[in-house]
Amino acid sequence: MTDNTITWQVQMFILFMYLSSVGGQVSYSIPEEMEKGSFVGDLVQGLGLDIKRLKSGNARIYSGGSTEYMEVDRERGVLVIKERIDRESLCGKTSPCSLHYQLILENPMEFYTINVEITDINDNAPSFKNSPFRFEIIESSLIGAKFVLESAADPDVGMNGLQSYSLKPTDNFILKLHSQTDGSNSVEMVLQKPLDREKQDQLTLVLTAMDGGNPPMSGTAEIHIIVLDANDNAPVFTQPIYKASVTENTAKGTILTTVSASDLDETSNGKVTYSISKSMDAFSDIFEIDENNGDVRLFGELDYEKARHFQINIKAKDCCGLTDSSKIILNVIDINDNSPLIDFMSTSKSIPEDSPQDTVVAILKVIDPDSENNGKVHCLIQETMPFTIRSTLNGFYSLVTALPLDRETQSEYNISVICTDEGIPSLSSRVILTLKISDVNDNAPVFHKSSYDAYVIENNPPGLSILSVAAADPDWNQNARVSYLLQDTSVNGLSVSSFVSVNSETGVVHAVRSFDYEQLKDFHFKIKAQDGGSPPLSSNVIVKLFILDQNDNAPQILYPVQPAASLVAEMVPRSADVGYLVTKVVAVDVDSGQNAWLSYKLVKSTERSLFEVGLQNGEIRTIRQVSDKDSVKQKLTVIVEDNGQPPRSATVIVNVAVADSFPEVLSEFTDRTDDEDYNDNLTFYLILALAVVSFLFIMSIATILSVKCYRWKQERIFHKSSGNLPVIPYYPPFYSDVGDTGTLPHVYNYEVYRTNDSRRSDFKYGRPVSQSTVSLDPSGTQTLTKIRGERETNENSEKEQKPPNTDWRFSQNQRPGPSGCSKLESAELRWTSNKRTRAGVPPEGAVGTGPWPNPPTEAEQLQALMAAANEVSEATATLGPGTMGLSTRYSPQFTLQHVPDYRQNVYIPGSTATLTANPQQQALPPPQAQAPPPTQAEAPKAAQTPASKKKSAKKEKK
Repeated sequence: MTDNTITWQVQMFILFMYLSSVGGQVSYSIPEEMEKGSFVGDLVQGLGLDIKRLKSGNARIYSGGSTEYMEVDRERGVLVIKERIDRESLCGKTSPCSLHYQLILENPMEFYTINVEITDINDNAPSFKNSPFRFEIIESSLIGAKFVLESAADPDVGMNGLQSYSLKPTDNFILKLHSQTDGSNSVEMVLQKPLDREKQDQLTLVLTAMDGGNPPMSGTAEIHIIVLDANDNAPVFTQPIYKASVTENTAKGTILTTVSASDLDETSNGKVTYSISKSMDAFSDIFEIDENNGDVRLFGELDYEKARHFQINIKAKDCCGLTDSSKIILNVIDINDNSPLIDFMSTSKSIPEDSPQDTVVAILKVIDPDSENNGKVHCLIQETMPFTIRSTLNGFYSLVTALPLDRETQSEYNISVICTDEGIPSLSSRVILTLKISDVNDNAPVFHKSSYDAYVIENNPPGLSILSVAAADPDWNQNARVSYLLQDTSVNGLSVSSFVSVNSETGVVHAVRSFDYEQLKDFHFKIKAQDGGSPPLSSNVIVKLFILDQNDNAPQILYPVQPAASLVAEMVPRSADVGYLVTKVVAVDVDSGQNAWLSYKLVKSTERSLFEVGLQNGEIRTIRQVSDKDSVKQKLTVIVEDNGQPPRSATVIVNVAVADSFPEVLSEFTDRTDDEDYNDNLTFYLILALAVVSFLFIMSIATILSVKCYRWKQERIFHKSSGNLPVIPYYPPFYSDVGDTGTLPHVYNYEVYRTNDSRRSDFKYGRPVSQSTVSLDPSGTQTLTKIRGERETNENSEKEQKPPNTDWRFSQNQRPGPSGCSKLESAELRWTSNKRTRAGVPPEGAVGTGPWPNPPTEAEQLQALMAAANEVSEATATLGPGTMGLSTRYSPQFTLQHVPDYRQNVYIPGSTATLTANPQQQALPPPQAQAPPPTQAEAPKAAQTPASKKKSAKKEKK
């Protein structure tokens, strides 16, 4: 710790001994070198505080910028050690050594003074800086000659400090102590027995320094003495104490003083050299002395705030080792070289705007290390602000409010505090404290207008925006958030909320319903603007809403009453004069203003030249004499129109009877009415009939087009199949499948012979589903596996062709088409009843599956065969034997008896392939010759379409 800090601590201790703190003070005494966390004192008991107050006030220690050796334990309310304290480093030789702290409490702000005295313990032994000591003493030195020894240093104070010295052996020398003004002792070694160089030219002594601690501690230094020949006079200083003064800003190298010593000896024995004693004094390095002339110069820098006094020990020595000692007392003069130091002990970042006067904003501590007037400080606020600064204690200032605050006027202050000392010239320091004024809900919302007038045209749509009200609140944040509320009042006995609504955020007033000027012309209501403060503040404004009329009502005919006017007629005698008042059309308009101005016009009349209508009054009068040619029934159409934009009108029909007797008028009106009713009914039924007929016609056209499109698609599918007729199978009784499905009782195999070109057809091959063995010949000797082996052998032969089964094919004379054939391939087809096709084929073949059609009728099957024969008739006319001519095919003898059973043997036109049955099927009689079993139902037949019926009829004619 620096000397400046030690000096400050001492000053603060002396100051607080005489001055009382704001909240009180307490003093404690503890030894140095206590462990961290050690108990110092009970703040609750010493200051009369509560532990809760220490917690809520965030109690803390303010050390003024120095090391905080202690801290507050808020949980126990005690003061404990924070850092280990070394009294010697903290205070040096100063006694008593005290620490001065301020205990700061907040909410409300308070502080207390705590003084802690640090007592010394014997933790340092005396020591010598320059050990061993060397002396050269002439043997002729007189008894009582003095030799100054370097003093031992012990940082401890009091009884723990240096107390005594001892010297061993004491044959020639003894010790002599001299008290100094600073309380220390100078040590001299005094010769008590003459030296004899011839007996002993060197001596070694042990100097021991002891303190008064318990237990005591000591330090030793060796003294080496060389005995010289005679020099019987020692140097002697002219003054025992030299005094000097110097200002703290003196430049380096300045001569502070000059010392002088004399030696009565001559020549070299009388030459004196000067030196500064090399002790443990830290200030010895600040000065230097010229060893020849004794000039003492400033070698370092002086600071009054660190050290105000210096004691410099000097020594004069002759050539033979005789010495004398003296000292220089140097006083440092203070100058105003330090500006005031301003430190905020506690500050508030913000205060509410409704804070009362004298509210503490911050506590400052101002220190000026200078002395006297140079250290006297005055603080003030630079600008005019609603704050003032007051001195509460020596060096402590409070920044408080002086005037009421208003956040809406100024929400933030930059308070500049300037502290100036009384030195010449004066020095000053400035700090700026930023203080924010927090908002308080002290302003109610204010509307932009004192009242609002709004106009809306009637028949407005619900939700129409009528007007917008706005209010401003100078407060901030939530306190300035304005909400708009509709005050609950009544209008015509209903709540005003059923007429209008207001948006709570924007203040936009909307119409809840559609207004009707004829029912409500104006009304007023109140809107309240309320802020979001706590408690909230509000203000009201009156809104007057005027409904503007719109021409939304057509004139209403009061007379003649409708529809009774069509049955009632005004009678005009044939002898009526010009201007005869027939009747008067009376109408009203509930609108107002010019929207209710009515005008009457005659738009249609049986006799246009007979009547007129008054434009303003609606009176119907004759404009000429009634003649015999005029019809008895006169029908007048009068339109009543208002003056609105756009205008609205109403029409009334006035029946006028030109007759002298009432029965004539009655018969005329009754007959005409019946005729009109009849004509109206007839027109309605005619229109209805026309609509029905048109609908049926359109549906018929759509149905015909659908049928045409369907047939066209079927024909295209047939042409894409290269002209091949489909194989039309037949279901014999007990037809079944013995394969994987097991749905049919028997298996029927078909052999298919195809040409090379037939590869382009849609015929597919499929591998057998299973490898089950099925009997394929009557004897049962062949199996499916064996037949496959034979077919694989036949396919490996390129030229060999399997002959067709002659029993199931046309003879050469009967078969149409070319008789030649090319390379054939065979396949086995197996038909099932579940709409799938199964086949036993060579391994490289596969057959696809497809839907199974309904069995066709015999007439359709015969028709397909005959149509195929017609298509190839021209191609077979030039062929040789083996062809069947037209005469054969169409002769009377060509009947169904000459045609093989088409259900078991089907010929495909355009190809030489023939579907044949196996030998088992050949043995069966023709289907048409068999009578179906009584227990078996007939195979289902496909329903005949109209097209098939026409073809069957043509076939029967042929």
